[in-house]
Amino acid sequence: MINRQLTDPQSIVVVGGSNDISKPGGKVLKNLLDGNYAGKLYVTNLKETQVQGIKSYQDINDLPEVELAIIAIAARFTLDAIKILTEKKNTRAFLILSAGFSEVSEEGRQIEKQILNQINKYSAALIGPNCIGVCTPQYHGVFTEPIPKLHAEGCDLISASGATACYIMESGLQKGLSFARVISLGNSAQMGVEEMVKFMDETFDEKKSKIKLLYIENIKKPRMLMKHAASLIRKGCKIAAIKAGSSEAGSRAASSHTGALASSDEAVNALFRKAGIIRCDHREELIAVASVFMHPQLNGKNIAIITHAGGPAVMLTDALSNGGLKVPAITGPKAEAILEKLHPGSSVGNPIDFLATGTAKQLGIIIDAVNNDFSHIDAMVVIFGTPGLFKIHDVYNILDEKMKTSKKPIFPVLPSTLTAHEEVEAFLNKGRINFPDEVILGKALAKVYTNPPPSLRKSMEFKIDADRIRSIMDHASAGYISPAEIQGLLDAAGIPRAKEAVAGTREEALLAAEEIGFPMVMKVVGPVHKSDVGGVVLNIEDEASMIAEFERMIKIKDTTGILMQPMLSGTELFVGSKYEPNFGHMILCGLGGIYIEVLKDVRSGLVPISMEEAREMIDHLKGKKILDGTRGQDGIDKRKFAEIIVRVSQLVSEAGMIAEMDLNPLLATKDKVMAVDARIRVEKSS
Repeated sequence: MINRQLTDPQSIVVVGGSNDISKPGGKVLKNLLDGNYAGKLYVTNLKETQVQGIKSYQDINDLPEVELAIIAIAARFTLDAIKILTEKKNTRAFLILSAGFSEVSEEGRQIEKQILNQINKYSAALIGPNCIGVCTPQYHGVFTEPIPKLHAEGCDLISASGATACYIMESGLQKGLSFARVISLGNSAQMGVEEMVKFMDETFDEKKSKIKLLYIENIKKPRMLMKHAASLIRKGCKIAAIKAGSSEAGSRAASSHTGALASSDEAVNALFRKAGIIRCDHREELIAVASVFMHPQLNGKNIAIITHAGGPAVMLTDALSNGGLKVPAITGPKAEAILEKLHPGSSVGNPIDFLATGTAKQLGIIIDAVNNDFSHIDAMVVIFGTPGLFKIHDVYNILDEKMKTSKKPIFPVLPSTLTAHEEVEAFLNKGRINFPDEVILGKALAKVYTNPPPSLRKSMEFKIDADRIRSIMDHASAGYISPAEIQGLLDAAGIPRAKEAVAGTREEALLAAEEIGFPMVMKVVGPVHKSDVGGVVLNIEDEASMIAEFERMIKIKDTTGILMQPMLSGTELFVGSKYEPNFGHMILCGLGGIYIEVLKDVRSGLVPISMEEAREMIDHLKGKKILDGTRGQDGIDKRKFAEIIVRVSQLVSEAGMIAEMDLNPLLATKDKVMAVDARIRVEKSS
């Protein structure tokens, strides 16, 4: 619960305030004073009558009513203090800086639970415990450094980790990145990142920060995060996030291809894509993405690199190209005209290299030409450092002036942060941001440009037989369901499948063969990995071979029957679904057959999936060229592939008890896509 007492308190008490600013209670009080907090400020300290010039109450019972309490005392004393504050002092907001709660022991967890119950009883707000606090224009309620100079157009930083928030700020401030609000959540006993994003969405103000940076350790309410992040982005905000703990579920055992591939971290990727959040792998990437956000929007993928150093330009070219952006050639008479104004040995093909002896005037000439003469260029990156032989203020002054008037975004890479420290600082003091590493910039530009917009539309694209699906699920037992039940679900969802029959006896096999015809495929029913036990035989062309294989295969351990299908050909594809707790159903697609295990080339999305999302999933597969057709081979009907993805999404939406589902393989040709093997596992709660 986020309330006015938390966001804009008229009075604050530091419980455990100290004259020793090396202690949290001392430093947070100093930061409040240095930040010119305008409300009434109180302190409690058992031994002092005055703390940092503020009257100190030795008994918390003697305090007047106070809106916000910042708690900086030992964990074991916190509950008693909060009881007095909530019951007698009308305190309705709390920042608990103290550690020693659920993060350390079961005893601490119980104390934290009691504190939360007490605070919730009075409909009060809680940040923490075990956090560094909150730094906003209203009050600097943190006990750490750095304390950024807050700018309304800066970034909102919401972090589950106080230390990480400090490190992000420290690195970002050195590069010129500014901040609007910093919120550390610690143990998130009452409120996590999700609630903060929801609050920022519901209180959105055009005049406040539109850049949100998130550091997340646990996503407890993924649908809340997805809904409100997408809403903020549709309102014009930009969001980037680090989600730590990506390997948590990587080694979980699973009984299907989908189960093995669809980890909780892949669910996070799918959630971020659906919401429009850019996922970053580390702090420096988060800072770089935020810094790209702070520049004019990149509206095309063609980048000109202007440099006086060859190596960084080559590395940047690689980073941009690998990320899906381009560094196109710059040629023709206008390119030659630039070259005539540069020193001998310069090159303008792109990268535009005007050598280590290049001047500020030459830089200005190049920027003007790229702006005015080359319409195919969408943005520029300027790389300019120094060996320290002379000052380069004039270069950075020209760069700043050109950035003010440029029709195209200009991203500065100033790598000499030590040798040219004075010049870089002067550049940053003009309100500029520096990207000291060209490769990190290149990757950030690519991520920002290629990140899809939010896609939360409801997907009811195709008519399916929901009544039949629910009837089958009502009668299905937990575990892997029968081929007949699978056939019924696929038919009800409108998913095309190969004609098939299951035989348990020699006579049933003969009847099935007569109906299906030769050549045919035979597969055991029962074992999980059919191929590993010799349970798949292809291209059976006559009755004698069929009978021989039936009699062999029916004896394979755990086999309950033999599935018989016509022998079909085509490109092998895969579509699967897995239920991930809290997140809901994920849909995965990729190349099928044995390639799913070898290549693991899959793309995922969270239900519901629209046709547009399905097409985007397919288009981002590494094996897309195979699907398009290559070396004289026909491509597949990608629209029908996408339709099956959507129909599976609709199926699991109706059949919520489906825990895992594999369509592997689907066989695809230029005019059809058909399921030839399927497995569905059902979980039923008690």
